[in-house]
Amino acid sequence: MQHPSGRRWEESRNEERAAVLKVLNGPTLVHGPVAKEFEQSFAAFTEAPHALAVSSCTAGMHLAYMAIGLSVDDEVIVPAQTHAATAHAVEFCGAKAVFVDVEALSGNIDPVQVEAAITSRTKAIAVVHYLGLPVDMAEISRIAGKHGLFVLEDCALGIGSRYQGTHVGLLGDVGCYSFYPVKQMTTAEGGMVITRDAQLADKISRLRAFGVDRHHGQRAHPGIYDVTMLGYNYRMNEIEAAIGIEQVKKLPAILMARERNFGSLTSALAQIDGITQFAPPPDDRVSSFYCLSVLLEQSLRQKRWEIVDLLNRNGIGTSVYYPRPVSMMTYYREKYGYSEKDYPIAYDISEATISLPVGPHLSGDDMIYVAKKVSEAVEAVR
Repeated sequence: MQHPSGRRWEESRNEERAAVLKVLNGPTLVHGPVAKEFEQSFAAFTEAPHALAVSSCTAGMHLAYMAIGLSVDDEVIVPAQTHAATAHAVEFCGAKAVFVDVEALSGNIDPVQVEAAITSRTKAIAVVHYLGLPVDMAEISRIAGKHGLFVLEDCALGIGSRYQGTHVGLLGDVGCYSFYPVKQMTTAEGGMVITRDAQLADKISRLRAFGVDRHHGQRAHPGIYDVTMLGYNYRMNEIEAAIGIEQVKKLPAILMARERNFGSLTSALAQIDGITQFAPPPDDRVSSFYCLSVLLEQSLRQKRWEIVDLLNRNGIGTSVYYPRPVSMMTYYREKYGYSEKDYPIAYDISEATISLPVGPHLSGDDMIYVAKKVSEAVEAVR
């Protein structure tokens, strides 16, 4: 397999290996200049005024909520169709995640239901750019402005996504990213927070490092500092940041390859009876093309795992985004008493989807092969 640059995929990691070795051979593993350089490079890519490297996207969301004082008796509106971390970050603060259903054509949070869910306790709206397709942020911003609500963008799958020309994460008050290995770029583990708000950025910066008032480079004497708030150890180390710097350089080629593969697979799957796809993005939105999820018709849904098994036997990795609405995960179901009837569209998507790969290590021929095997698997289980 070849990297978008034309090199073998294994060779494309040489820069990351060299960058990690340079850090290991140097004097600093944390609190160093590499993390700052990574923040600057990611800020340049997204055109963000402020970028803060953190230990994970979950940590970034938690920090953002802590920074605005989210607490007991507060509520945050969250899409039912997302990773549990989107809701967990709310619960960490003692607040309540209030779920709403999603749009059938996109899997994104439904703005109509967002506004209907607002109460006197609502303090924020969390949006998730599902599979990298931007949410209708103009409508979310209108609702948030009308009700005076904070907007957090969970951009875990949205590196490279844009809405009306603006990178996601800069359309609300804060955007949080994941660099987990399966994302568009990786630092092994890690995340980033971006914002236009200088005061918010400063507070998050201090919260991620125990709430200290002076970082290492700001201290007049080593080891002398004060703690001005309750903070966490949510920093990114220099090794992860070194990987991130090299990954950002490759993002344009990676995203181009993902878009190419997504387009090829979309076309190849269009002729297969029994499956449908989410609607293509409107003209004012650019997806990050995280993966391609197909939706099985009703008659095939009970055979989903048979189809997945056949694909896996043919060397095709699959996943499901997500196994069930977060409201139906045991913790939330038992705590709040939700049922599958509460968010029918999210539940339907969870029951119907198979997510297929479009990563940059794959070729156009690979996409044809994937579609061929999907067609064969569907026919085999009918």
